[in-house]
Formats: sequence, C-alpha cells, structure tokens
Amino acid sequence: MSRISPWVVLPPVLFLSIAATFLLGLNRTDPDALPSTMIGRQAPPLQVETLGDLPPATEEMLRSGDFKLVNFWASWCGPCRVEHPNLTELAANGMPVIGLNYKDNPANALAFLEELGNPYVGTSSVDGRAALEWGVYGVPETFLLDTDGTILMRAAGPVTQRIIREQLIPAMEAARK
Repeated sequence: MSRISPWVVLPPVLFLSIAATFLLGLNRTDPDALPSTMIGRQAPPLQVETLGDLPPATEEMLRSGDFKLVNFWASWCGPCRVEHPNLTELAANGMPVIGLNYKDNPANALAFLEELGNPYVGTSSVDGRAALEWGVYGVPETFLLDTDGTILMRAAGPVTQRIIREQLIPAMEAARK
C-alpha cells in the first residue's frame, strides 16, 4: 500500500483554510467597524495647540456638561467636507462638538472653517501623538463622550445621517438608562 504524498493533500487543505477565513470575514456582524479599545474609558488628556484666534478645546469641555462629540478632522480630508453639514446640524440642535484639527496647515484649517462654517465649541490642532492616544486610525473620526468624559462610541469615517440615526442616538439613549 502506498503512502499519500503531502503535496497531494496540502493544496486542498490550504484552499479550505483560506476559504473558511474569507467566509468568516464576510459574515462578521459589522464589516465596516474598526475596533476601538477606547470605548468605556476616559477620554485621554488633551495635548493641543491653539488654532488661530478660535476658542480652544479644553479639558473642561471633555469632562463637563451633557453628551458631546470630539471630531478629528483636517482641511485636506475629503470625507471631512462631506460630514461637515451633519456636524453643523448637530451643533445647531444643541450637541457640543469639539474639533481637533489633525496634522494640518493652520491657514488651510481656518480657511476650511471660514468657507463651511465653524460648528465647534472649541477647536485646536493636534499632532499624531495625541491622535494615537485616542486610537485614531485616520480622519475623520468622531467620539461620543458622556457627561464625565467617558467614551461611549466611535465613528470611523464621516458622520452621516445613518451614523446619527443608527449609532449616535442609540448610544445616547442606552447611556441615559
């Protein structure tokens, strides 16, 4: 009786392993979600620089009041332009939005806000280190904080009406219970 060569068995086993991995990936609960270790933790301390003569983002803003959003954005970011009207609408409806301008030319950032309007109660510039402490993958990213600065949710990518309806509002309702 002859032995089966490993070269005969290995390709089908590898194929089945790869196929199983792809199938598991396709059936994830939310394939667009990027994991965040910050949910349920206190917001990191702010290490910011002022942005022109705009009111700066402060520690007090993070840790007082009601719910608030912390939005990492940049003038060079196309999706930031897309989400801006939604942030403006949230701010107009009473949601404090703190803007952290990420690795941007200050003149460009100020021109962006002059063109589209400034929805932020406080706006400052941050470097890559500060973004890393928040667990930011890239801009835009937005964090919902509760009354004492605990991070309740994170939206990677632009804040859309769908994100507001399906993630932001339910996270606030769950925190109120």
